[in-house]
Amino acid sequence: MRRSSGSSRKRSTLAGRMAIASVALILGGGGLVAVNVYASANEGQSGPPGSGQNSGQLNIGQQMSTISCPDVTNSLPDVPDQARPQVDRELAGIDTQITDAYEKFASNKDKVARDPGWADRSVLAPLKDSRAAAIDRIGAAIGRGGGQRPQGLQGLAPCSLRADDNGGAASANGQQAQGQGQWQGQTPGQGQDQGQAQTGGQGQGQGQGQNVGGQGQGSLGNGPSKNDFVDIRSVQPNVRTPRAQRGGSTGLFTSNCGVNQNAKRNPDNVIVAPGVSNGAHHMHDYVGNQATDAFSSDTDLANGGTSCSNQGDKSTYYWPVLRLQNGQNENDANADGGGKDQNVGKIQTPVQVTIKLAGSPVSKVTAMPRFLRIITGDAKAFTNGNANANASWSCTGFENRQLKDKYPICPQGSNVVRTFTFQSCWDGKNTDSANHRTHVAFALKNGACPAGFKAIPQLQQRIVYSVPPGPGFAVDSFPEQLHKPVTDHGDFIDVFSDSLMRKVVNCINTGRSCA
Repeated sequence: MRRSSGSSRKRSTLAGRMAIASVALILGGGGLVAVNVYASANEGQSGPPGSGQNSGQLNIGQQMSTISCPDVTNSLPDVPDQARPQVDRELAGIDTQITDAYEKFASNKDKVARDPGWADRSVLAPLKDSRAAAIDRIGAAIGRGGGQRPQGLQGLAPCSLRADDNGGAASANGQQAQGQGQWQGQTPGQGQDQGQAQTGGQGQGQGQGQNVGGQGQGSLGNGPSKNDFVDIRSVQPNVRTPRAQRGGSTGLFTSNCGVNQNAKRNPDNVIVAPGVSNGAHHMHDYVGNQATDAFSSDTDLANGGTSCSNQGDKSTYYWPVLRLQNGQNENDANADGGGKDQNVGKIQTPVQVTIKLAGSPVSKVTAMPRFLRIITGDAKAFTNGNANANASWSCTGFENRQLKDKYPICPQGSNVVRTFTFQSCWDGKNTDSANHRTHVAFALKNGACPAGFKAIPQLQQRIVYSVPPGPGFAVDSFPEQLHKPVTDHGDFIDVFSDSLMRKVVNCINTGRSCA
């Protein structure tokens, strides 16, 4: 059973802020439009990260936008408890290596344009070497800890350049090229849930183009692009949930923990990178436990204060901040997690945060173990792919229409809504796992847990923001992820008291609504 630990501090070595640069991109229709070279080109990639493509070669009509690396964490076997602190530090160091390499690539785009091989020689080759060394240290730590040294991880060392693969680029008059495609909308590991969201095709091009053109703003920093936004009115209703059956648990427990009005934020991630400052390379909002940072032990969390009205809930709830990219600096403009990691703009405090624990449509639920850690979504989904993407975007009044890979453009009077629906099945043994995923699972299409898992209360978070209509906002992200909406994610550590967790389970299993 995993416990958070670690006391070694490590700071990001990312130097300086990336300059905002634009280039003229030749569109299919023969026109020219100035776009952010790192975020807005009409681009695509012909293979997954590490697929062996010639990463330095720029195709005609394309501009490489970012660095794409295979995710080492998702490929790790079981990690012995003795090896976990070093493995976590090495994984956090690998993230910093990518961040530093991205900064070097982004700051030298003129050299890349003149000599595509420069990126291979000066960015990708050194990055491969540093990743290979870190991967070797991870294997050695696992071996020393009594585990079987993993084989084949060195194949994950090479990285590649990739393009921002939006299907269309915004043209000079604000109209959007068609061909954005559609999101299949299934929650990872299951076939239920969000169904199919029509985020491309007819209607969207016209509706979104008008909104984008009217906004008159390009993206700031290193993303997102205008093509990452879609008019919510062009999305078809797509929310589907399993029908409750006899024997299901239909109750609901609500925990009121505020909206982070006291501005508790840091760029740490105690789940993924315990003991590492700036382990997330982006800023997180926190509600609930007020003692949470990279160095918090389970004891620290148990003894910490909470913003929740029910003092028995000292759980940690956190997610990347949302920023309004309006050219105004936040107080972290020159700090890690902020401007140093390409996260710019004014941080938006939510106008509403709703935290609920729900039941299973087909069975009773059992108590969560204290200090259970769950991550939903994938902070690196832009380069990893959508397999673990899970956060949803919508607008008030339109929440039967959910988006995974687009930000919503909400009509006047409607607010932006982020929703996190967490995994609701637990393996019955572990509070965490090497990749922070395999100890929990999503329910199957019929609502039942996979074999070997038991139903636990499902955490559901709904976060509402009042932002101006149209493009101009984005969540914080790792710099190389270009602030894509698909990278949104939520994190949770259960620090309910035993007595309150018993109340939660009883409330849910008896079909009542409690708080």
